[in-house]
Amino acid sequence: MTSIIVLFPKIENAKNIRNILVKSGFSVEAVCNTGAQALQYAQELNDGVVVCGYKYPDMICTELSGYLPDHFQMLLVASRPNLAEVFGSDIVCVEMPLKVHELVSTVSMMVQNLEQKRRKRRQNPVRRSEQEQGIIDEAKALLMERNNMTESEAHRYIQKSSMDSGTGLSETAQMILALMG
Repeated sequence: MTSIIVLFPKIENAKNIRNILVKSGFSVEAVCNTGAQALQYAQELNDGVVVCGYKYPDMICTELSGYLPDHFQMLLVASRPNLAEVFGSDIVCVEMPLKVHELVSTVSMMVQNLEQKRRKRRQNPVRRSEQEQGIIDEAKALLMERNNMTESEAHRYIQKSSMDSGTGLSETAQMILALMG
């Protein structure tokens, strides 16, 4: 699920926006009133949307946008003059005074976009270096020789061991080579 962080200098405004989003079915991970707090939460999460105002005690939205992790998008809720200052950037905007349906539909669109990008990232195969692939092939060959496995059985064994231990395939292959070699 896509994470949402709400950031406004007045915590009451942030809580009001959070309540609107939660009532509309979104999961709000954090409510903040400084850019540093929002960045701290964003670093801990995979991806998401920061719904925010223009200016906070420690920075403005354009600074925050530059510091956000790659898989985060920003939704700026601000007056027309402030929106004009971010025109042409990758910041999505909703004009004040806020209309609830505009906020909800915009957040919904951004969440769908992020989820689609996440699915695409998962579908792209992992690119391994020749050295990493060589280590995996060597571990498979060792498993096939010593344990009388087929190539696909050896590969599945390495995959399962990798998932169970929470390590990468090549790292698991190195461990197998170290233990059996």
